[in-house]
Amino acid sequence: MLNGVGFIIILVCVFGSFVMAGGKMDIILHALPHEMMAIGGASIGAFIVSNTMHTVKLAGKGLARSFKGSRWKDSDYLDLLTLLFQLLTLFRKDGATALEPHLDNPHESSLFSRFPRIGADHHLIEFICDYLRMMTVNFEDPNQMAEAMEADIDRHHHEEAEPQHALQTMADGLPAIGIVAAVLGVIKTMGSIDQPVEILGGMIGGALVGTFMGVLLSYCIVGPLASKLNQTIEADSKPYILAKTAIVGYAQSLPVQVAIEIARRMTPSAYAPTFQQLETALDEAKNGLTPQAA
Repeated sequence: MLNGVGFIIILVCVFGSFVMAGGKMDIILHALPHEMMAIGGASIGAFIVSNTMHTVKLAGKGLARSFKGSRWKDSDYLDLLTLLFQLLTLFRKDGATALEPHLDNPHESSLFSRFPRIGADHHLIEFICDYLRMMTVNFEDPNQMAEAMEADIDRHHHEEAEPQHALQTMADGLPAIGIVAAVLGVIKTMGSIDQPVEILGGMIGGALVGTFMGVLLSYCIVGPLASKLNQTIEADSKPYILAKTAIVGYAQSLPVQVAIEIARRMTPSAYAPTFQQLETALDEAKNGLTPQAA
């Protein structure tokens, strides 16, 4: 929704100022189809050549993702902290034997099923389960645990960022591709140099539409979408930091509630639950952690 509002503002202000200054839209409209064919075709072709098919597919999903924004909301962070508290509490109270069934089949776990939005992020669930499972087989060095988790987060973030980098590269190249389209228009104009000034002026104006569209698409369309996708990827990586902080804190023999509180401090400020909100949620989680649930 916000992206659409931004694009409307861009188009209204850019073309509105042109018309208000006395510009003639018929020159732009006449040149736009073939200029856009040259710019769009060249940029899409270069995009396909410079990326794997996997990245091309991810870029398409990334564009949709840049419109949707981050999938994580305020309540999701509180739910994640509560889930981590329940898992670590179960581990501390009843040991690895009680925890392993939840880790082996999280989609049927009575703990994970309480938080369906968390469960929908299968990468995060695998991340949590894998490292808790490592702890059940005596992976006890907190420093090694922290290093392994950090490397895993970096790998995941790098893979997530591939389509964003590809789109940003496309945005960076669009002004030059616009110049290519403009040069073709100039070549066409030079072939009609014997025409009246009025016709030549229109042809030169049409050629310049290529440069204009290349710059407009780069800095007002594709570039902003790539930037928004980067922000979305950054936001969606925060839960991994929370999970790492809580699990490493537990591995360092901190009380479970202290480890969760430290993780809460890593929550983005705009979404972080207050100390009181977290305490209330954890009290409810303690009451809900019955032998049947565990």
